[in-house]
Amino acid sequence: MSNKLKIGISIGDVNGIGLEVIIKTLSNPAILNYCTPIVYGHTKVSSFHRKANNLGDFSFNVVSNAAQAQPKKANMINCWEEDVKIELGQVTETGGKYALLSLERATADLIAGDIDALVTAPINKHNIQSETFSFPGHTEYLQEKSGSKDVLMFLISENLRVGVVTGHIPVSSVASSITKEKILNKIKLINESLKKDFWIEKPKIAVLGLNPHASDNGLLGTEEAEIITPAIQEAYDKGIMCFGPYPADGFFGNGSYKKFDAVLAMYHDQGLIPFKTLAFHNGVNYTAGLNFVRTSPDHGTGYDIAGKDLADSTSFTEALFSAIHIVKNRREQEEMLSNQLRGGGKVVETQFDIKDDAS
Repeated sequence: MSNKLKIGISIGDVNGIGLEVIIKTLSNPAILNYCTPIVYGHTKVSSFHRKANNLGDFSFNVVSNAAQAQPKKANMINCWEEDVKIELGQVTETGGKYALLSLERATADLIAGDIDALVTAPINKHNIQSETFSFPGHTEYLQEKSGSKDVLMFLISENLRVGVVTGHIPVSSVASSITKEKILNKIKLINESLKKDFWIEKPKIAVLGLNPHASDNGLLGTEEAEIITPAIQEAYDKGIMCFGPYPADGFFGNGSYKKFDAVLAMYHDQGLIPFKTLAFHNGVNYTAGLNFVRTSPDHGTGYDIAGKDLADSTSFTEALFSAIHIVKNRREQEEMLSNQLRGGGKVVETQFDIKDDAS
């Protein structure tokens, strides 16, 4: 039991559904067979959400630090002492303040190696802004904290994985932000993640075009011919199995995505709209390219349903198990590669079914 992974959990906006989906997930005692969860927040706030959502008599084991976490319990570290005014469903300064306190404490423990992975509940990207947080979202914040040169917003599910070249930027800025180098870097990140994090030996990656019909041979734009296709060709010449550019509408409409291990979209909604249409309830947002593992559910704060016991915890549960899955894959691959260097052998493609493990 003591060898189980310690998974840190930040609570997100205290006025949203973060603690509701956290409690619903951790109320399943089977979760404790796979990890030791450590939630960064405060027991008074969690009790408020438990009562508001009629979630029974669930309680956390309070610890001062991650080292004290009990493997047979859901643990909580109280990250502040004062009482917090909770206004369910409202965007308030308080909601952002305590979301940040939770995130900062959890991230510090993650970087220090006190926890093995981090699962982040949803924040509000506006009210969390402060002198210490001036980022579009979790992804960019964690990139700076990790010191990673580049990261990838990677939406993953059992049957579909979608990355994006540009993330949280205005649509009006997308075309000017897309470069051959940026596309090439994202292709490399996807390829490395599929190998290291998902144990796919020879990944096949599809790359979408930017313009309607992938520019229709230049009739509707030049980005495909001048930027996207050269990036794909260079990656392919370097041994990465990537193909495209494909028109986004037909690619998802006719099921072509099923033939690939991952898809690279040019901008946020081009990738996330089809992903959430096909995998909304069990989708996970994974940040590839970090030197640690971070996942989150693929939904937002859910202010409109906060406190009404309506939030579906499936995506959060999947995010928790995905974090466990990826950490184990990374460590097992490191061990296998070490053994390979010492005595030969070959790392082979392996597929895991997280749901089977969790049942």
